[in-house]
Amino acid sequence: MKKALVLLLGILLSGNVFSQTELPNTLSKADKVYGLSKYWNEVNFNFAYLNKVDKEKWNSDYKSLIEKVQETKNDYEYYLLLQQFAVSLKDGHTNIFLPPSFSKFMLDAEFGDYKFTLRNIEGKAIITEVNKSKRKEIPLGTEIIEVNGLTTKEHLAKHVEPIVAYSTEDFRDAFSVRQMFYQPKGTTFDLKFRKPNGKIISRKLTISPAAEKEMHTRNKNEGIFEFKWLENKTAYVALHSFGEAKIDSLFKSKLPEIKKAKGLIIDLRENLGGSSEYGYSILGNLIHDDELIVAKSLILDYNPLYEYFGVNYNIQAKDTAQGSPQNRMMLSRAYLTAKDSYFYEIPFSTYPNRIEKSDRVVIPIAVLTGPFTASSSEDFLVAADNQKHIVKIGEATAGTTGMPMSFELPGGGWARICFKKEVYVDGREFVGYGIQPDIKVSKTLKDFIEKKDPAIEKALKYLRKA
Repeated sequence: MKKALVLLLGILLSGNVFSQTELPNTLSKADKVYGLSKYWNEVNFNFAYLNKVDKEKWNSDYKSLIEKVQETKNDYEYYLLLQQFAVSLKDGHTNIFLPPSFSKFMLDAEFGDYKFTLRNIEGKAIITEVNKSKRKEIPLGTEIIEVNGLTTKEHLAKHVEPIVAYSTEDFRDAFSVRQMFYQPKGTTFDLKFRKPNGKIISRKLTISPAAEKEMHTRNKNEGIFEFKWLENKTAYVALHSFGEAKIDSLFKSKLPEIKKAKGLIIDLRENLGGSSEYGYSILGNLIHDDELIVAKSLILDYNPLYEYFGVNYNIQAKDTAQGSPQNRMMLSRAYLTAKDSYFYEIPFSTYPNRIEKSDRVVIPIAVLTGPFTASSSEDFLVAADNQKHIVKIGEATAGTTGMPMSFELPGGGWARICFKKEVYVDGREFVGYGIQPDIKVSKTLKDFIEKKDPAIEKALKYLRKA
């Protein structure tokens, strides 16, 4: 594994030319080892999914990184290694963030005269926004097919995916495309584009501040909340975030209009999360129940005495059935603790619905989901799971929620570790798998070029019959 880690850092940096920016180099070797060791240690005691980690590999990686982090040439290379280490845990709420000071030399898909936004459509890196002066040169729907002599898929696998924290491959693939050109100023790319008409063009672009800010786009996002009327008296509401308290009041301000609707579409496809309480409060307006059945929460309950017995006496599953009830309980705890699988269950899995019954609007609802439906928006879906008038349409969600602890790292970056495991109240797991839609619908490149939204079309069709 030591050799693999060395090669991976080289792969991440190869082909990228830092010609204009001097990267910071402020951390001592002691700082670098301390930051690595703190993260490794906190994961070992707090990570909710430690029982799914290959501990031998995890510890071997840590050991090899002690030397490698000291050899990094600058703070940026150091943080890349930490990010790779965190990604090996395969959890979207367990990751490493670059120091805020890095924003001075990092840009996202800005290339001086060019600026664009990318989305993963049918497994392709598709330009969905471009600065206005380049809209004819690079039309919306153009695909990036080659980066620095590699196919886009190869480039993503080698240079981007290794530092994207994820719980599901769907989220990793979608986020990697979105972030593939978040790079230091001066990073140069030789790109090949395939236009919608099939013509292939090449451009050599270097990361630098965009000269033009106005973008040519199909979907103008007006903020965290959208409301509009669609056909057949169907109300459409987009909740793009649960990160601000005002999302609740914005939704409630439209309830008098929603009461006139025959059906409701709630779009969570861009909702990466925030506070679950805001989502629960909104959902309370749309159901009859006076309590929401929310996710069950569990936290690792570590006790060194039980680990000692579990490890040193090599307690096996069959041993937990021996002796008195108290003895079986102690043996079971020792066995599970040794396997990082003994959890304390937080003793509540309901949320009170304080919305007056006369104010509630219970009509057929279609919730649109996708790989960027994450965290508290997934908690919203779990709470809606037992509601027969609510159906999920679209793609699987990100499969990542819980509660992360955060702490600062040397140089000003910070780390998150998810310490709370969440499952459906009946024990079904969705973290690491994603919440699956009831009706699966994916957008194609043809749909995008023709300005179609198949998920909305499917939702309208479903609601007409509901």
